[in-house]
Amino acid sequence: MDLDAVADELYALRPEEFTSARASAVAAARTAGDRELATRIGALRKPSLAAWVSNLLVRSRPGEVEPLLRLGEGLRRAHQDLDGAQLRELSRRQHALIRALSLQARQLAAETGHPISESVQREVENTLHAVLADPGAAEAWATGRLAKPLSAAVGFPAVAGGARPRAGRDAPGGSEPDKGEPAEGKQVKDGKAEEQRRRRLAEARREAEAADRELRTLRDGAADANRAAREAKEEMERLQRRVDELGEELERARGEHQQARFAERTAREQARTADRRVREASRRAATAAARLERLTSAES
Repeated sequence: MDLDAVADELYALRPEEFTSARASAVAAARTAGDRELATRIGALRKPSLAAWVSNLLVRSRPGEVEPLLRLGEGLRRAHQDLDGAQLRELSRRQHALIRALSLQARQLAAETGHPISESVQREVENTLHAVLADPGAAEAWATGRLAKPLSAAVGFPAVAGGARPRAGRDAPGGSEPDKGEPAEGKQVKDGKAEEQRRRRLAEARREAEAADRELRTLRDGAADANRAAREAKEEMERLQRRVDELGEELERARGEHQQARFAERTAREQARTADRRVREASRRAATAAARLERLTSAES
């Protein structure tokens, strides 16, 4: 037994199962003589509903964890150099992606018997915002062991402080070009800076397109999940009807079986009575035959 394995098991459980399972794990560690492990297990916090839903999303959709982490890395790089208009467009796309993921999480929670409110769904969305903005939050989320929802305190650096101004005379707070720098050297430097900005802008566009593709995939996945949920519900209702029918048949069969047992006992009693009467009649017949034979012999 080790802490990671126990934590994985505990945070995979339903919320109502966590406390009793943690107590059992603590008792097992103490029985094994590992008091330190028992203490550390006892310190594991029961997840809030929003944290549990976030963990459920990670554990139920493992194929979407790595793409979202890569998207967060790309977005954090892109936000360092984009201008205001592009930041707004990228922000719109990432919000749509997060909304799609949170809807998937809400559907998963409902399928497990734990429907969530709008406020809990917003906490899940805030957690996903933190995953995209903060590498530490992303690492914690990917473990599937959150005890409370995450929040991005300041968001992306470029969003929090506005778009990074371009260097030069027109930039707020920008400095005048160095009068002493040769024009040719300045042009080379400006050209390199512009080329670097274009490369980063192209990379940001690629990341935004990837986010759009991810969003479409998630929407398709959500539609498939909803369709599967409806089909599963219909199948469950059909099976419940069949269970009810079989229950009625079982009750009838039990009644018929009880009647058959009663009839069998009655028939067995009647058979024993008939056998007894046959034996008695046989004895009377034998006695009568013997008397008749004696009387016949006496007359002769």
